[in-house]
Parts: sequence; structure tokens; C-alpha cells
Amino acid sequence: MMERIDTSPRFRARLAGVFYLLTFVTGGLAIFARHGLVVDENAPATATNILAHEFLFRLGTAGDILVVAWYVAVTALFYGLFKPVSKSGSLVAACFGLMGCAVLGFTCLFQLAPFVVLQGAQYSSVFRVEQLQALAYMSLELYGQTYSIAVVFFGFYCLLIGGLILKSTFLPRILGALMVLAGLGWLTFLSTPLAKSLSPYILAPGIVGEGSLTVWLLIKGVDDSKWKEEAKSCEVVGG
Repeated sequence: MMERIDTSPRFRARLAGVFYLLTFVTGGLAIFARHGLVVDENAPATATNILAHEFLFRLGTAGDILVVAWYVAVTALFYGLFKPVSKSGSLVAACFGLMGCAVLGFTCLFQLAPFVVLQGAQYSSVFRVEQLQALAYMSLELYGQTYSIAVVFFGFYCLLIGGLILKSTFLPRILGALMVLAGLGWLTFLSTPLAKSLSPYILAPGIVGEGSLTVWLLIKGVDDSKWKEEAKSCEVVGG
């Protein structure tokens, strides 16, 4: 009985929904923890805020690391969930999702760099205070640039998942359409100036698309019987 529960497509879909929800919650808390600490075009104020609120800034970084972990879990579960629809399509989607996670994980290094620069190590005494503050701010600028790259990978991921949902029979097609719109929204980060000019409105398609899928997975999961039918058809075609 436990084996049937553990391997149920509905159970795995709901588990993916849990990890997706954790991604939203943890990411939101990370943004909230760092809110107001980085002052645009003001390196001295930013450096002062970071040093004065080190715990909050590090908490935000820890949140980003957890987001990576949750999204890796979502990607792995979605690969198995959508493999009956298209094995190759599910694999390509998983590659984009994992690439996005890898880049997002790399961005955390740029968030930690200001502490290395600003906390008065002996070797940094060759630099003036203003130079150290500028270097710290530059690392945060690099964080923003690399974060945009991660969002682009997630945009392609959402597009592919949306396409798989549209092609599937075990999830409502409206969810697929919303995920495609979410992906198109995230792809605006291919041009950082464009994304900034459309912010915060560009966030709406992503929140609605990924949020709707998360809620559906948590409440409904997937249609077990239709998923199994697709899995059998996939085995017959593969055989």
C-alpha cells in the first residue's frame, strides 16, 4: 500500500507542488530580508547597510541557496511527471531548469563578496575605503546581471513545461497556456533595460502562471488514470 502511495503520479505531482510553493515562499522571504539594504547608485550607503545588517543580508543569501535546492527538486519531479508526454521534451526542459539553478547558485558568490571586501582584512588596507565600497557595490551589480541570466533559463523552462502541459491529457490546458505566458515574461530578461522598464508589471505573468500551476498541483495533483494511459502509450511507442 505504501509503495502504491509513494509511486502515485498524483502524490509526486503534489510533492512537486510543495517544493514549488517552498520556492515562492523562500524566495519572497529572501527578497524581504534584503529589502532596502542595497541603495541604487550609492555604494557608501549600500556598504553601510550591509555591514549594519549583516545577518539579514546573509539570511537573504541563504534563502537564495534554498530556492536553488527546492527548484532542483521541482525539476527532477517534473522530468518524471512529463516524461510520458515527451521524453526528449522533458529532458530538454530539465536541462534548462538545472542550468537556471546552477547559474542562480553561482550568483550567491557575488552576494558574499561584499563581506570579503568590506570587513577589513589586512590585505585590503592597500585600497581606500571608497574603492572597497565601490568593489562591494560592483559585486552586487554582477549579482543582478547573473541573476537575469538565471531568469532567462527559467523562462525557457516555463515555456517548455507549458508546451508539455498543453500536449498532455492529465493537466488542464489553461495551465499550459499560463506557463507559456510566464516563460515569455521571464524571457524579457534577455534585455535587462527592457525588463527594468516593464517592472514590476512583467512579474504578473510569472506569478499567475507558476502560481496557478503550484496551487493546482497542491490541490488536485494530476489525473492518475490519464497519466498512466500516456505512460503506457509511451512504452508501446518506445517498444
